[in-house]
Amino acid sequence: QVQLVESGGGLVQPGGSLRLSCTASGSIFRIADMGWYRQAPGKQRALVAIITRTDSTNYADSVKGRFTISRDNAKNTVYLQMNSLKPEDTAVYYCNADIVSSNWRQINSWGQGTQVTVSA
Repeated sequence: QVQLVESGGGLVQPGGSLRLSCTASGSIFRIADMGWYRQAPGKQRALVAIITRTDSTNYADSVKGRFTISRDNAKNTVYLQMNSLKPEDTAVYYCNADIVSSNWRQINSWGQGTQVTVSA
């Protein structure tokens, strides 16, 4: 059994910054890719950023140059630093991870989501 828990969401003014964190826990042997997705009201969930175990990254065009994804493998944690936030960044942000459990099962796991609201 594995679990992802996100934190760091909230209300911020346009141009402001937030840092999201997501920590995986449970019977984990190894975590491969970790990523952040977001879902705005009335829209489908979409990829924001993804990072491999060796720190290769990929970003949605809409966040390039503003958001930075990073990870700490020792802590099973992924971060999303969000700068220059815009109202269109408002969404529920979800953490995702590809996990190999301690009994060799491959699990794709999601966090519960954290709300980010960008508004004056």
